[in-house]
Parts: sequence; structure tokens; C-alpha cells
Amino acid sequence: MTTLKLSGIALALGLTACSHLAPVAENAVKPIVVTDPVAHDTDDPAIWINRADTMQSLVFGTDKDSDGALYAFDLDGKIVRKSEPLKRPNNVDIAYDLLLAGTPTDIAVVTERETRKVRIFRLPGLQPIDNGGIPVFAGEAQADPMGVAIYTRPTDSAIFVIVGRKEGPAEGYLWQYRLQDDGKGQVKANLVRKFGKYSGKKEIEAIAVDNTLGHVYYSDETVGVRKYFADPDRKDDRELGFFGQQGFASDHEGISLYPERDSTGCLLVSNQQANSFMIFRREGKNDFVGEVPVSTIESDGSEITPVTFGGKFPGGLFVAMSNGRVFHYYAWDDLKDRLK
Repeated sequence: MTTLKLSGIALALGLTACSHLAPVAENAVKPIVVTDPVAHDTDDPAIWINRADTMQSLVFGTDKDSDGALYAFDLDGKIVRKSEPLKRPNNVDIAYDLLLAGTPTDIAVVTERETRKVRIFRLPGLQPIDNGGIPVFAGEAQADPMGVAIYTRPTDSAIFVIVGRKEGPAEGYLWQYRLQDDGKGQVKANLVRKFGKYSGKKEIEAIAVDNTLGHVYYSDETVGVRKYFADPDRKDDRELGFFGQQGFASDHEGISLYPERDSTGCLLVSNQQANSFMIFRREGKNDFVGEVPVSTIESDGSEITPVTFGGKFPGGLFVAMSNGRVFHYYAWDDLKDRLK
């Protein structure tokens, strides 16, 4: 079910199955595409731009289960491939041009909670390139990874992965690793930093990085969104901002960055139990802009790109997880129009 006409059926089925949850608002923005369902439980998407032919770009999304996987969907929402089996893959992010054996390589990084590892796959084919997985939070009792985001440093194109976990300490909750070639064409990771406050209220899952401005954001669920510098070489781990502390029904979830110019744009944060997204300014103190109701049910992870894919998604493509084992594709203009 991938067209708007058919997606209404999928939405209706989803609402029936999840009738105990907050209802979708009558005026909610409707998706242009609803993906094929995965086997178990969707959680987090990431958009890979095919720079040779943008119409061949893919959306990668996790199926969070002990018999889970990373799925690839085309722009019509059809499943085109899946990874090897993964033990409860949680979140995913994408980076471009990691040098492996001298070749620039696009990668997807996935947290695999039950093995306490991150998994790394070559894109677009989903070949594993991590020697079976890279352990994270070594030596910690609280070590089940959940959130993940990638920072590509503009000055030297160094690639870092920032990982969150199910539980952790009040300070140093996030660990940051640099990704590099292990000398054999596989990926290794070296720990470079521990940073980030945690309220202790629930968990930290959603993480997003603004490469251009050098900021990392993460959702301290039920509390707010925290902001730090992304570059470990700054040696500056102070909290730069703590916003979104009001107006959420309960959980702060997926964070997506929409860039408009070099320094302006929006941050979209899932107001999970309200079936809406809270919009904040990208620049300055991340002031609140407005709230947009959407048709996703209890959306967790999300991702956005300004690429319009031949005009198919006016203003850009916004992808959000929804209950019902699917992801929804929206046109950014449809959300933006609600802010006027």
C-alpha cells in the first residue's frame, strides 16, 4: 500500500489495531506514501541519497525485534532488500564517503541492543563491514545501545558515531567513537569522548547531529531536548541548550533536522503520545515555532531531507515511523503549510 489512495486503508487498520492509543487528529497531515509493513516493529528511519540518480534513493528503517533486520525501501515505499538478521536493531543513521581500502564508502550504522554492539553496513547493498559488530559501552553495567547519530566533521571529513543507551549515568550518558578503516577494508571504532547529561526520568533514544553548525541534539524523554557541541576536539562538553520542556504529552522522541540555508531551518521533534511533531528553530536558542498533527501513530524515529525527488515530495521528504509496522512518507511542504 504505497499511494495516498491505498494508504487510507492502512491508516484505518492501524487506528483499529491501536484504538487504545491517542487518536489521529481529524486535521492531521496525511502521508503521500505508507511503506510495506516489516515483520515485527518499525522504529527508526534514515534516508540515503543516491547522488548519481536521486530517484534511486532509498529509505532504510529498523525492524526492532530479536529476529529483526535493517530494511531498505524505495521511494514508493516498497521493500527492496533487508540486512542479515539482527538482534533487536534500534536506531539507524547514515554517512557518506568513509574511506575503506582507499574507496569512499557510504555506510549505515545501526545499534543492536541485545548484542550491545553497533553494526555497520555498506550502502546501498547492506553488506556488513564491521567484523561481526563493534561493542559499545565496554565495561559498563548499563550498556544496551539504543540511539545513534553520525557526525561528519566538515574540516577534515572525519566520521564519528554518537551512541545512547537504555539506561546510564547522570553525566557521560553518550559515548562518541571515531570510525576508520581497520587496515583490511572493515570498520573499527575508537572511543574519543563521554558526554551528556541525563535526567534519570526515562531513557535517551533520539539523537541528531547538525554537521554544518556542529551541534548534537538528543531527547531526554519526558523532560526535554539537550544540545551540545558535536566535535570532540573542541574539548568543550558544556550543555549549550535545554529546550522543549513544555507542551509534550509525555515522551520526546525522534529528532529531524531540516536545513534551509547554512544556518537556518527547523528541528522536528516527535510528540509521541500526541501524534504530532513539535517544530523548533534550527538557529539561535532553538525557539519553538509550532505543533503539527500528523497521521503517524505514536511515532518514534524520523528523518527529513530537502531533496524533492523530482518534485514527488514538494519541499523535501519527511519520513516517520508509525505503529502498524510501517513508515510514513510526507511532503515537507504539507507540514510547513500548517505553520503559517
